[in-house]
Amino acid sequence: MAGELSAAIKEVRLGSPEVMRSFSAMAAAATAGGALDAKTKELLAIAIAVAIRCDGCIAFHAKAALHHGATRAEIMETMGLAIYMGAGPSLMYAAQAVEAFDQFAAEAAG
Repeated sequence: MAGELSAAIKEVRLGSPEVMRSFSAMAAAATAGGALDAKTKELLAIAIAVAIRCDGCIAFHAKAALHHGATRAEIMETMGLAIYMGAGPSLMYAAQAVEAFDQFAAEAAG
């Protein structure tokens, strides 16, 4: 997947160079080591990619996590968290949707 997207991403870079330079600078700043090392940040990125269902992001961050020394066991534990977070937010949004429906229904009846 990452390889397939490289050509398309190159086209976006050529078409929007300033935006892509800024995006690259943001990516470099966000992934640089600090309080969290680069491997931990890549594990976080792949968990978020799974939770938001971004196929291309998954491919890029899986490769980067491996590059930074992530193990399969670390990936598997990270995937457990991603699964939890993908389901948990859905529950929260479902509760908000029901609450909104109930409020609109009460207004309509009132």
